[in-house]
Amino acid sequence: MSAADMKAADPPVAVARVPERSGSQPPAGGQRKRRKAGALLPYLLIAPAFVAIAAVFVWPLIKTILMSFQDVGRRELWTGEAAPWVGFEQFTNILGDGEFWAVVWRTVIFMVACVVATMGIGLGISMLMQRMDTWVRLLLTAALVAAWSMPLLVATSIFRWFADSDYGVLNMVLTKYLGIDAQGHNWFLDPKQGFLIIGAVVVWGAIPFVAVTLYAALTQVPRELEEAAALDGAGVAGVFRYVTWPVIKPVFQMVATLSVLWDFNIFGQIFLIRGNKPEPEYSVLGIYSFEKAFESNSFSQGAAISLITVLLLSGVAVYYLRQLLKIGEVE
Repeated sequence: MSAADMKAADPPVAVARVPERSGSQPPAGGQRKRRKAGALLPYLLIAPAFVAIAAVFVWPLIKTILMSFQDVGRRELWTGEAAPWVGFEQFTNILGDGEFWAVVWRTVIFMVACVVATMGIGLGISMLMQRMDTWVRLLLTAALVAAWSMPLLVATSIFRWFADSDYGVLNMVLTKYLGIDAQGHNWFLDPKQGFLIIGAVVVWGAIPFVAVTLYAALTQVPRELEEAAALDGAGVAGVFRYVTWPVIKPVFQMVATLSVLWDFNIFGQIFLIRGNKPEPEYSVLGIYSFEKAFESNSFSQGAAISLITVLLLSGVAVYYLRQLLKIGEVE
């Protein structure tokens, strides 16, 4: 046997090969840099939004807090001179003023009345929408959205004409169709009647959001559960209490909390419907803060009242955030 034959008969010897690095694969350092850049990309994308929010909300809030501990007058406001620091003097003056607490109670009562009316009427409309034909429901939804999108100035002008003492529709209906002599009646001489008209503006503007949102929640109630409860002998109230309400309760609480936050800070409806000069009997916290700041030129007191309002609503805001977190956990 020749040497060539012996070499051919020997088994092949495995040779360790060094893996070749592909030209398209970056080195480990490049991968870390690319991974780091990818992790920073979301923050870079939302950075402009954070800058806008800081410019619109954070900086004014910081400025308001600083002003509340100073005595800022017209001179300091326009010239930019440093205002003297007075510490908690603005807060002690406000909290010790009986007029302030009268305004707070008036604000709370007005807010509660508006929220109860809004949630009750909104829930009723949403439940009626379930029982409407499709085309009727679409028309009603379009009308609600149109009412919701109407500018505040237009809405208050309509209600001012509606309650006008000489040419108002309300006085005409009461006199002509109900036999009540209301011709020439001024609804705003009595603050209780005036707040009734203003509350109608607030409720009318808030109902569309509440009705549409609660209707969306009602669509999530299983029909078979309602039918089963009805077959078991539950009435309309029983079906709503034991089947419908547990499903829509989180959404109802969230919308009610939003209504509290909105109605507690009512300003434009009262300011516009009273001709940009509300009487003292119509002062709520928003109007009271505005008058202290811009009519009495006590800008620091206005800032302090705004901060007190924020503190009064902080508990409601925390409750709202908790409801959002609970809904997110359920989903």
